[in-house]
Amino acid sequence: MRRRHRVPTIWLFTDERQGAALWAALARLPRGAGVVFRHYGAADRADIAGRVRAACRRRGLLFIVGGPARLARAWRADGHHGRTPGALTAPAHGRAELVAARRAGARLAFLSPVHATRSHPGAPTLGRVRFGLIARDAGVAVAGLGGMTAARFRALRRLGAAGWGAIDAFGAWAPPASA
Repeated sequence: MRRRHRVPTIWLFTDERQGAALWAALARLPRGAGVVFRHYGAADRADIAGRVRAACRRRGLLFIVGGPARLARAWRADGHHGRTPGALTAPAHGRAELVAARRAGARLAFLSPVHATRSHPGAPTLGRVRFGLIARDAGVAVAGLGGMTAARFRALRRLGAAGWGAIDAFGAWAPPASA
C-alpha cells in the first residue's frame, strides 16, 4: 500500500446497490478524487475490486479498501478505510469516534450521516450545525457523508469540512474540475 499521498476532497463510496451505475460514477469523478471500495456483500467482491482498482489507476483516483489493512495490501490498494490503526480514512458518527480516528492515525474521518440518505432510511441525522460543532477541534480532517452533494459540501466547508463522500450523488452530479 502506498501511504503518502494527498488526501482527496471528493470521495465515492461504492455499494452493491449501484450495479452498472458504479462505472458511470467512476467516470464522473475528477482526477485526484478518492474511492472507498466497499461491496461487502458481493460474492465476486475481489473481482469487482480489481476492476475498480484498474479504473482508479487509469483515471488518477485514490483507491481505498473498506476493511482490514491486510486485504487492502492484497488488493494493492492505496490504503484502507476502517477503525484500525493505519487506516487512511475512518468512519465516525460522533465526537468519540473522531477522537478514536485521530488516535488510530487516520488522515481523514467521515462524519455521518449529515443529511438523510437512502442507504440508512429513517436514521437520525446530524445536520450542518451539529456536524460543525462535532467536527470542530477534532484533531483530524473531517469529511461529510450521508446525503451529501457538491452544494451541501460548500455549506459544510464553511464549518470546517475537509471533504465529502457519497454513494448516490455521483449518478447525476457534474463534478468540478479538480478534487
